[in-house]
Amino acid sequence: MRIAQISPLFESVPPQLYGGTERVVSYLTEALVARGHDVTLFASGDSVTAAKLVSHRDVALRLDPAPLKSAVAAHLSMLHGIREVADDFDVLHFHIDLLPLPLFDDIADKCVFTLHGRQDKQDLPQAYRRWSTFPLVSISDHQRRPIAWANWQQTILHGMPLSVLRPPAAPRGDYLAFLGRISPEKRPDRAIQIARLAGLPLKIAAKVDAADKRYFHEVIEPMLAHGGVEFIGEIDDAGKPEFLGNAAALLFPIDWPEPFGLVMIEAMACGTPVVAWREGSVPEVIDQGRTGFVVDTVAGAVEAIERCRQLDRADVRACFEQRFDAQRMAADYESLYLRMVEGAPRRMKA
Repeated sequence: MRIAQISPLFESVPPQLYGGTERVVSYLTEALVARGHDVTLFASGDSVTAAKLVSHRDVALRLDPAPLKSAVAAHLSMLHGIREVADDFDVLHFHIDLLPLPLFDDIADKCVFTLHGRQDKQDLPQAYRRWSTFPLVSISDHQRRPIAWANWQQTILHGMPLSVLRPPAAPRGDYLAFLGRISPEKRPDRAIQIARLAGLPLKIAAKVDAADKRYFHEVIEPMLAHGGVEFIGEIDDAGKPEFLGNAAALLFPIDWPEPFGLVMIEAMACGTPVVAWREGSVPEVIDQGRTGFVVDTVAGAVEAIERCRQLDRADVRACFEQRFDAQRMAADYESLYLRMVEGAPRRMKA
């Protein structure tokens, strides 16, 4: 099949540092190429891929040093270019939320949208009702709940290549890990509280967005001053096996309806169990008592950390391989694409 993968322009594909959506787009794109498909990736020019790369912006937005940038303008320029060549593809797979809807309304049957964000925002139902013919993919069943009536085709859980992250030979397990982004909904403050009650050091590898700098300075920095917590900052994939693999557990104490939570399967890939709050996708991702524990309280999290030591880390990795392989993800999307192509009306090229 001739498949277009359309990525956000905020990060390169794959991201150099933090970036969940763009990382998944990369994993899917490379897996589809390996499966023999003719794949074109629309992404920033600093992306790296085995697919054909088409770029309408040289550098990803977040790492572009220019002081003034327009994300809307950048994405509209890319979408205009895609619309001009849309007839060259069997499937257009969008990962950039709603912006393409009015531009591709007349060919909605050959488009599919994977929704990577939360769906409980006030104005979304109106948009999904207006453009109701576009096929949608959820990344967890929980993500669908606010708009359960929408044109959902399938839930496809994320996957990643088995070779990207591997467990260390002799994991130390002498600290707890927090990975991702510093923000109120990710609750690094709760992670610090849990670690101190558990009597273990906490290492935080996370980025601080401009929107979260005040929260970081006013809430998190004062907590760091009391010791027992090491703030590392952002790390790349090369640093994750050691960071995650040597932790006793990954703490994922979120306070929001997480659509998926890629860091959970990254920890599992390193053989590290996860202790996470019962929010959003968490119960769908964690196999309770096998790859970690889903908890509801700080006390429950502290107890779960001790129970994590009894889990078989090789089995944590085995479960990751069974459920979250990028090839499984690609096969799921491939089946969806085939159903779309078989059901699409024939069109005469201009």
